[in-house]
Amino acid sequence: MTERGDGITLLDEDGKTHEFSLVDVVEVEGTRYAILQPSDQADPAVVFRVDGETLVAVEDEAEFRKVAAAIEETAEYDDVEIVDDEATDDGDLDDDAHEESGGGPVM
Repeated sequence: MTERGDGITLLDEDGKTHEFSLVDVVEVEGTRYAILQPSDQADPAVVFRVDGETLVAVEDEAEFRKVAAAIEETAEYDDVEIVDDEATDDGDLDDDAHEESGGGPVM
């Protein structure tokens, strides 16, 4: 089981690795989402849907806004800035970004 602060490595569609630390896993309307902070703390956190042992990029704008709103309502995350993958310019992560390391699947 992956814990808060554990390292996670994801592969994008070009096979490039991206390092993150797990901020938390939250549940919104029965679906779990992983909040990941890029290892470069200057970059904003990103949100992935947890689908079994796979982290799936949230590409649907309505779904993203619903999750971001739920996170923003939680006082614990007042200082967490979340960005949509489309707003990043360092390459989108694959729809089926798989966890490669970091202690096992996010559960």
